[in-house]
This record gives sequence, C-alpha cells and structure tokens, in this order.
Amino acid sequence: MPRKKKTEAKKTSKKVAGTKAEAKKVEEKKIEARKITRKELLERAKKLAEGVEEKKIDLKEKLIESKKRATLVPLEDYVKYQACMGTKIILPGMRRYVYKRRADGIAVINTNLIDERLKEAVEFLSKYNPEQFIVVCKRGVGWKAAELFGKLTGARVFTKKYPAGIITNITLPNFFEPDMLFICDPWTDKNALNDAITMKKKVLALVDTNNYAFGITQLVPCSNKKASSIGLILYILAREYLKAKGIQKELPPLEEWVSEK
Repeated sequence: MPRKKKTEAKKTSKKVAGTKAEAKKVEEKKIEARKITRKELLERAKKLAEGVEEKKIDLKEKLIESKKRATLVPLEDYVKYQACMGTKIILPGMRRYVYKRRADGIAVINTNLIDERLKEAVEFLSKYNPEQFIVVCKRGVGWKAAELFGKLTGARVFTKKYPAGIITNITLPNFFEPDMLFICDPWTDKNALNDAITMKKKVLALVDTNNYAFGITQLVPCSNKKASSIGLILYILAREYLKAKGIQKELPPLEEWVSEK
C-alpha cells in the first residue's frame, strides 16, 4: 500500500477512534446526568412523601380537635332528652336541619346543628337585659321550664295565656314595650309572634320541623312538644345567660327542668 494511503487510513482511524471516545464521554455524561436526575427525583419524592405524611397527621389532629370541640352539652343529651326528635312533617324552611327520617317517618334533627344554633341563640339572648325581653310558652309541657327560666334570669314569663294586645295596645293598663320576645312554639304562641311582627320586634324561638320560621330572628331547631326537650334547651340557655351576664344564682339540676311535674 502506498505511504499516502496508509497515512490517510491512520488519520481516518484516529478520527473514528476520537469520535467513538467523544461519543462514549457524551454517553457517560448522559448516564451520570440520569443518575443525578434520578437521585434528585428520589429526594424530591421523599420530601413530598414527608409533606403528605405531615399533612395527614395535621388533618388527623384537626379532626380529633374538631370532635373534641366544646359543645354546650354532650351531643348524646340531645338524643337522650329527645330534643332532636322532630315530627313526620318537614316544612321547607326546616329541611336543612333534618339529618334523616326514622323508619316510622319521624324526622331526626341534626344534633350538631342544634348545638350550633344554641350557641348563636346564647349570643343573641345575651344582648338583652332581663327587663328587655319576655318569654312566652302556651304549651303546658313547657310551663315548668319556662317559669324556672324566668325565675333565674329575671325575665317576665307568660304561660297558659298570652294577654292580647299587651305589647301593641298602649291604652291597656298593663301595656309595656319589650325589645325582644322569646317564644317556645311559633304555632301555639302565634299571637305573641304576630304582635312581635306587627311591632317589628326581634324574636327568638324554638322551632320544630312542622313550624314555619316566618318573622323569627333567631331560631333553635328542636322538638318543642316534649317537656324533656324544652327543659333541656331552656336549661342550657339559662345557664349560659347567667354566665354571660355574670348573674350569681344557683342553677337547679337538669332533672328539674326536664320533668313535667
């Protein structure tokens, strides 16, 4: 083979060898880069996993805290004293408070919502001094609890019969003008409710599933047909009202409130 051709062949082989070496280096760099990328991805995945685990723990703790969140009474008491037992009739305005229907058709009110609305009712009631509101309860099963409530808080209470025109007719000798009415049933206490609407007064009411809530400013969804339910609700409201107003009076035990006799 001529010398010239040999030289060219050597140069070509060197170029090929150089190209292969370069290609090998490039491939090695790629492999190294992949390793780094994989390592980074694993580290990131680990950090993300740790973050997810921390979030899981946080959510679990928050759930435990929410369950332990203070209620006015144990939620089981709303069941025990039948405050959550509604009626077979559910009017549109009360549907949002119903948890389910029993097999016999009775609506069951959500105990969490009873407690939440009671807290709101306590805040609402605490804005008024005893002389600024009246309590009306025509239903016989609620008389004892209503009278206990009035005795403790100092509010004026009307049981059995609500005097017609007492807050609307200025010519009556017993006329007076309260800022708010607290009624135990929008149906049986409809005369008091109508007077409040006429005089544009605020109304706090215990409202069952078969009641309309028209004209009511603040409601507590609960059974308003049982002594145990009315007694429990008024007991809680009286206790929290005394605390809010700083009134030092001995609160009778719950058993006295929930009994009809």
